Amino acid sequence: MPKNENNTKIKCGFVAVVGRPNAGKSSLLNWLIGEKIAMVSHKANATRKRLNMIALHHSADEPEPSQIIFVDTPGLHEREKLLNKFMLQEAMSAIGDCDVILFLAPITDSVLNYKEFLLKNVKNTPHIVVLTKTDFLTPGEILTQINLYKKFEGSYKNIVPISIKKGKKQHIVLDEVIKYLPKHPFLFDEDILTNQNTKEIYKELIREAVFENLSDEIPYETDVLVTQVKSKTDSEIVCASIIADSRSQKGMLIGSKATTIKRIGISARKKIEKLCGKKVYTDLKVVVKKGWTKSAENLKQFGYV
Repeated sequence: MPKNENNTKIKCGFVAVVGRPNAGKSSLLNWLIGEKIAMVSHKANATRKRLNMIALHHSADEPEPSQIIFVDTPGLHEREKLLNKFMLQEAMSAIGDCDVILFLAPITDSVLNYKEFLLKNVKNTPHIVVLTKTDFLTPGEILTQINLYKKFEGSYKNIVPISIKKGKKQHIVLDEVIKYLPKHPFLFDEDILTNQNTKEIYKELIREAVFENLSDEIPYETDVLVTQVKSKTDSEIVCASIIADSRSQKGMLIGSKATTIKRIGISARKKIEKLCGKKVYTDLKVVVKKGWTKSAENLKQFGYV
């Protein structure tokens, strides 16, 4: 149980991180938390489900530390596939349930994405605009891009331009967030970073390894089902099935002389070892489930319904 349930000065709340697909939401969250938990990929729609990531931050303006429960969400988009509908529902639910929203956009993006977000923020939840990738622009160009949002002044609480690659200025975003959190006891123990179970985290790290080792058209039609995790004092054995949509995709996932699946396994093992701090052995196999993204039964099996 959290230790601060009787402290009326502390703050705690949920902060949804939203934006278009491939805007860099997971990268931002890993940067803010200081640990690699959320899946990061240059491919759009890599994040499919909400993921809670928990930060403890003490601002100079607050008497006590605050607990921020960040919610990583799928990108805001409109498509007809059943999986895409689930992903949009996940993002919309996060927007509706949270206390604060971080709207994330690369600084060179069109403000049209922001206008679409405003239409989706039907509860008018307080939000902060975070503009990333400022390292690509001069100070004058940054100011020009920020001014594009000025016509929406009154809709947002603040605009925060940042560069994840340059320096460690996470406190600028965190200080801004906790201004709008409600006074509430901590919901989680102070030493945990996420309330996701181990299988879910391992699944996302294996999926990331798939994304990194295959071409653009294959990963979206794949998923991962972690069937077993055997934990020992100094090691973990992770057994998982990589789900393919067709036999041809299965062949690409395995590769000539099983080179691709071996490469995926090595990549996944290194990611999991870095997270858990133990020796990891991965046992991966590829299973074909034709049209799984269109089947409610399959989506339920993979935790999407």
